Amino acid sequence: MSHQSTERDPRVRATAAIWGCAIGMFGICIPLTAITNSGVILPLLVMLGAGGGTAAVWLAPDKRQQTEMNLAQTVKALEERVMNLETIYTSLPEMPKTLSLPHNDG
Repeated sequence: MSHQSTERDPRVRATAAIWGCAIGMFGICIPLTAITNSGVILPLLVMLGAGGGTAAVWLAPDKRQQTEMNLAQTVKALEERVMNLETIYTSLPEMPKTLSLPHNDG
């Protein structure tokens, strides 16, 4: 993957945000661990939370790709319908087509 495509990938941005917050939480955990004598439980919970969030982001189905595929299928179907209408129109016999507009006497 190129650098430009990774900047646009929302999963990369979400992962960066998750781990950015986790690093801040690690910074808070260091003094809290020393004060409360809780051991490694707080940093471990931060790491598990950030890891779980990252896994959820990367394992979630890619809705953008599904939407793009649906749009491509819709465009293809519409193009086929237009081609069918063009075929029908060109096969019609030539007839004078006059349109009479209603007269408004008011």
